[in-house]
Amino acid sequence: MTTDIRKLPAGFGRLWTAQTVSSLGDGVSHAALPLLALTLTRDPMALAVVTAAGTLPWLLFGVLGGALVDRWDRRRTMWVVDAARAALLAIPAVAAALDLLSIPLLAAVAFLLGLGALFFDTAATAYLPDLLGRDPALLERANSRLRGAQTAMSGFAGPPAGSALLTLGRAVPLVADAVSFLLSALLVRSLPAMPRPVPEVRESLLRQARAGASYVFRDRLLLGLALRPAVGNVAFVAVETVLALFAHERLGVGTFGFGLLLTAEATGGLLGAGVASFLGRRLGTGTALTCTAAVEGLAVLGLAAAPNPYVAGLALAVCGAGMGATMVLAPSLRQTIVPPHLMGRVASTSRMLAMCAAPFGAFLGGWLATTCDIRTPLYTAAALLLAMTAVTATMTTNRRVEAALRAAAPADLPVQPSPASTEQAREGAV
Repeated sequence: MTTDIRKLPAGFGRLWTAQTVSSLGDGVSHAALPLLALTLTRDPMALAVVTAAGTLPWLLFGVLGGALVDRWDRRRTMWVVDAARAALLAIPAVAAALDLLSIPLLAAVAFLLGLGALFFDTAATAYLPDLLGRDPALLERANSRLRGAQTAMSGFAGPPAGSALLTLGRAVPLVADAVSFLLSALLVRSLPAMPRPVPEVRESLLRQARAGASYVFRDRLLLGLALRPAVGNVAFVAVETVLALFAHERLGVGTFGFGLLLTAEATGGLLGAGVASFLGRRLGTGTALTCTAAVEGLAVLGLAAAPNPYVAGLALAVCGAGMGATMVLAPSLRQTIVPPHLMGRVASTSRMLAMCAAPFGAFLGGWLATTCDIRTPLYTAAALLLAMTAVTATMTTNRRVEAALRAAAPADLPVQPSPASTEQAREGAV
């Protein structure tokens, strides 16, 4: 058995550093914005407006944003967006220093930051396969490192840092986030330029956006990859909606214990991202994705039945591991098989489906907890995840994945068959 010794290009190190710094800033603002809103009002609806404003751009402009990214230079899009986000954060920072903050201002900032994230994340997703020559093995390694850094910065380091910085002054976390965006913009600006995709026949933006969405829905493999996070978001948001109440009422944990439960999930996510490439090589990407989806469903089932915080923490860690591996394998596969000129639209369509599903999960979790029992949303989420696994298993098989990889692979980059396919070939030769 040979070992893949190909190295990631030097440019990836700068992209990884930029996204790591930016993720730290995201974690800071993720904690700081709600806490800043809390200093202004105790109205739950007003607080919800600030939180929801950050997700609205994906719901309103997701596919159109992807179409624009496919028209623009992706490296330039990334650094200009981050520079703009750094400048944007100066507004609430000055307002905080002058005691002029308001809920409408925070909601507007959250919306514009979310719009920037739409363009940056879509452009970064489309830029990475060009940087790595659309090599599947390199893409898995790169996404594993990016996902691990994102989890560590936005999940572990960022939120506590945001809370701590807020004690120094209301403007401090906003300035820190602005600095992170500025550093990211400078690093991205130094990345190598990539040839722009061959332009399509000039069409309206709406028609190009529709073409990108229909490309996803017509391809069973891409549709299966998009359905997983969409259905998964319904289930996971339903769990998140009641998790704090479940932990308090059924597990008997306080604020500190609840934080430890979330830390267990994030730790599992780091582990899953780290072993994703190994699972893909060992099982084949299609089988690995089916297994991680099943693991997520079974882990949520274990969480629903957990008799104490220790079992619940283990279940959340296992669920996080499944999610971490999925978030490496699925984007890497999508980046390999989608044509460069469609990458922005396909990525944004898949992300938009997942974002649109989240409000349904929140409503489902709250309604089931109110009308039934606090464990009911968790059992329902587990059932949804397992049903989704059964439905999409035939859409993302190893055979279908390998066919897509062969169709997309350059002539000098042969596709490595999965162990399952190799075994079948041996049996057929006997």
